[in-house]
Amino acid sequence: MADAPRLEDLRRRIQKDPASIAFAQLAEEYRRAGQFEESVEACRAGLAIHPGYLSARVTMGRALIELDRLDDAEQQLSQVLKSAPDNLAAIRGTADIHHQRGNLAKALEYYRSALQLAKNDPDLQETVADLTKKIAPTREAEMKDGLTLDDMHRELTARAALPAQEITRRHPVPQRIPTPVPAPVAPVAAARNQTDRDRALRTIAALEQWLGAIHAARPQPAA
Repeated sequence: MADAPRLEDLRRRIQKDPASIAFAQLAEEYRRAGQFEESVEACRAGLAIHPGYLSARVTMGRALIELDRLDDAEQQLSQVLKSAPDNLAAIRGTADIHHQRGNLAKALEYYRSALQLAKNDPDLQETVADLTKKIAPTREAEMKDGLTLDDMHRELTARAALPAQEITRRHPVPQRIPTPVPAPVAPVAAARNQTDRDRALRTIAALEQWLGAIHAARPQPAA
């Protein structure tokens, strides 16, 4: 609960000198007292005169979050982060905005950034741990939705009997993987078919190497 005499004293100071930077203290006292509209108005009035006062902009952003005016809050906090990327209150406020919107992955990114600046904050530690647990099952499900390397192997192997040109058309090989040099065409049809199958299998091997590299580069679920 904010100190009522202190609030009154700050109000008198602002009345005597509307350009006083005490507006930032007044706005913060309003916010702590749960008077969020008053906090926002005090910030607007003061920032019109002192637009570079970052702590007041943070106070305004946090009060707007409490009023569920998330877009306005994000706008204020983003201005702070442009000038002060390591502002802990602005980072944490931005994390809260994404959390309330249900964007858990983005919220976790900001909460982790905040935790880097406040490593011993138990609330941040708990929030990061909880969100990590919530997001991990989602990532596992997304990985299961796609084909595994074994699935891809079976599907590609099933196409080994197709001409190499058809396999390459259906599964283009990245430019950085060299296209196998075709063997000389044999005059006998059976030999030509065998050559096509060999080329197809070499194409499959190159694709598997490429897919394996992609699989290895994908982020793994948190333990």
